[in-house]
Amino acid sequence: QVQLVESGGGLVQAGDSLRLSCVAFGRSFSGYVMGWFRQAPGQEREFVAAMDWSGDSIDYAGSVKGRFTISRDNAKNTVYLQMNSLNPEDTAVYYCAADRGQYSLASSKIATYNYWGQGTQVTVSS
Repeated sequence: QVQLVESGGGLVQAGDSLRLSCVAFGRSFSGYVMGWFRQAPGQEREFVAAMDWSGDSIDYAGSVKGRFTISRDNAKNTVYLQMNSLNPEDTAVYYCAADRGQYSLASSKIATYNYWGQGTQVTVSS
């Protein structure tokens, strides 16, 4: 069993940056694919970014490509999401997720992931 705990959310202004962290407890998440998703009020949860264990395979949603960076420190059981040039459309609850399987095209799909965190709120004011 893996428990995921996100942190780092907050209220920022447009153009600011934030770094989200997600720590995995319970067992090492080495070998797991890690993803970030977000859900805005009244919207469905959507893919943001995903990374395989080694960092060789990374994918981003088009809306965040060039602004957000996913990274991980396997020694610390932690995955990060660096978010730059934030805009109000980035306002959402951000979730990290872990997948026991292999990285694939399905790594952008919600149903792929076995474990989810509780989410951290990011609010961007204009």
